[in-house]
Amino acid sequence: MKYNIFRITNVLFMQKRFFKKVQVRVRFAPSPTGSLHIGGLRTALYNYLFARANNGAFILRIEDTDQSRCIPDAIEKIQCDLLWSGIIPDEDPIRGGPAGPYIQSKRLEIYKDQVLKLINNQSAYYCFCTENRLQLLRREAIKRGEVPKYDNRCRHISDDEVKAKLDKGSPFCIRFKLCAGIESFDDLIYGKIEHDIAQREGDPIIIKTDGYPTYHFANVVDDHLMEISHVLRGIEWQVSTPKHIMMYKAFNWTPPLYGHLPLVLNFDGSKLSKRQSDISIESFRKEGIFPLAVLNYVTHAGGGFDNKGGALYIDSYEELIKQFNISKIKVSSNKLSPPKLLEFNRIEIAKLLANEKNNAFLIERIKTLVIEAFPNRQTDGNLQLDDNHIISVLKWAQHRISKLSDLVSPKLAFLWHIPTTSFDDTMLGCKLGGSTSF
Repeated sequence: MKYNIFRITNVLFMQKRFFKKVQVRVRFAPSPTGSLHIGGLRTALYNYLFARANNGAFILRIEDTDQSRCIPDAIEKIQCDLLWSGIIPDEDPIRGGPAGPYIQSKRLEIYKDQVLKLINNQSAYYCFCTENRLQLLRREAIKRGEVPKYDNRCRHISDDEVKAKLDKGSPFCIRFKLCAGIESFDDLIYGKIEHDIAQREGDPIIIKTDGYPTYHFANVVDDHLMEISHVLRGIEWQVSTPKHIMMYKAFNWTPPLYGHLPLVLNFDGSKLSKRQSDISIESFRKEGIFPLAVLNYVTHAGGGFDNKGGALYIDSYEELIKQFNISKIKVSSNKLSPPKLLEFNRIEIAKLLANEKNNAFLIERIKTLVIEAFPNRQTDGNLQLDDNHIISVLKWAQHRISKLSDLVSPKLAFLWHIPTTSFDDTMLGCKLGGSTSF
């Protein structure tokens, strides 16, 4: 309990100090290397809610500096998934904004200009070490039982030698000079964090040999130029935050406030992977799972809400924003519970069915599922897709299904097949009104 009180007091103090100076601006910055999954959605959602709860701005920025891993159409899919989820950016690659471009590969000239400032103030340097030499350093460190790291050799070459190599056209990258000693910061979620980065690793590359920036450099430059006030990101970046703060100091910039979100894990405790098709937002959408069910799935695992009235399910975006409280975010890893997702989705199905205004939406969604599930029957004209029939089926099946795709499962395929023997609506009503279970 003492730790929770410390967290709340610490958050309130930092927010009061910071909010007097700037508008709250947060960002979600995914890499287009695969489908948006539940872990990425969690990060986007908490940033979005934090912005809305503080009358701030939510920015979508695409971090595509690792071109070798980028997947075609991934940017568009990420934006579609966010739109489906109801997480609407104020600034993004489509809408634009005052701090664009919002795709890092379109900001290369900005990074080139900024890195020269670090070279000129001697906070960064050109490195001409070959890949062969770096591999040799790694092998030797492993033989000694040490963690491989760069030995900072090129820190010490003379200006004349640098000029000669540049004039010769020698390949180079640019590295940032780490400062020795402990660097600390106050994490909005975890409290005081300390790391001695220079003891653990060598000077990091900030501009690669292909001219693209690394994540560490680009995110610092972009967060500053986009006037990001708070960075809420995954716990895996917490260990790198002192390094980022060093870069802010080298630029003589004020860093944002940082908060790191705990890991999101599978129910069995294993890590999430983009290769898991069952945790992608696209798969949820195709299965007939609804946005608020997915958002409650995330928040139920991770906390971050006042939960006034003890309600298990938050049934509107407005209520999510109203109840969001960063000091209530859990610090332990968040284990997902798939049965909860299905429970929440049943609530959404019931809500939609309770209002006839939603019928047209449900009918179109179910028609799509049925046609995709039984393409041969559609070709033969052997599918029952009358609007009234679809609604009758859905009402009958409401307490038998957890997601819309259950309606086209093998057990319920008979519902869509036009029988060879005709029968009237009264017979259909009897069939659907019965106590059949599965």
